[in-house]
Amino acid sequence: MKTEQPVSGFQPLYRRIKAQLTERLSAGEWRPGEPIPSEIDLAQRFRVSQGTVRKAVGELAGENVLVRKQGRGTFVASHAHTRSQLSFLRLTPDDGSVEELEAELIDVRRIRADATSARMLALPTGASLVRLRRTLSINGNRILFEEARVSADLFQGLGPEVVERHRCMLYSMYESAYHVKIVAAEEQLKAVDADADIAAFLDVAPGTPLLLMERVAYTYDRKPVELRRGFCNTSRHHYANEIT
Repeated sequence: MKTEQPVSGFQPLYRRIKAQLTERLSAGEWRPGEPIPSEIDLAQRFRVSQGTVRKAVGELAGENVLVRKQGRGTFVASHAHTRSQLSFLRLTPDDGSVEELEAELIDVRRIRADATSARMLALPTGASLVRLRRTLSINGNRILFEEARVSADLFQGLGPEVVERHRCMLYSMYESAYHVKIVAAEEQLKAVDADADIAAFLDVAPGTPLLLMERVAYTYDRKPVELRRGFCNTSRHHYANEIT
């Protein structure tokens, strides 16, 4: 078994172990859906107590980076499962929960990064991006038009065939086809009026009030990998978030 170098610095010890675990996850040592070593093995590897490892693993589990399964061990969280595909979805029908989720691809094309997109994705201005547009239906009702932008270098070969093969579920596609795991996101919300193009995609009249959701999604180590803009018809849905 490989023994890691002793950790140093002024952070709490478990935070340093957490950082090293995150580095291993980022490097792909343990893939989404795979188990990580036991706490005893990790304690030996990092030369710390099992309690320190348990606290580091607990924080990563609390952030939904890892998943503890009773009697089976601890696994890297995955977007491949239906429940995980909903983990970043904050839209809920007014009359109940999300029971059916369906995405439909509009188009995929290459574009050049403007100054804002480049800055938010930490890329040079003019870098090649892949732009994906889709609609999302919840419980049979089309309620969301989205545009996502990602680096063409990071997602090489990304085209309509790849998207359709993954049922247009983007985060599970990033994970399974490109080994890019989304672990966090930041969103901004704003009320806007539907322009003619977006109104047509959502089957509403131009000028209909919509909720604009702008998101930056991150992989490990807070690396930005996706920009997304979503326009939501909230006539029968609402944005729900839990603050703890």
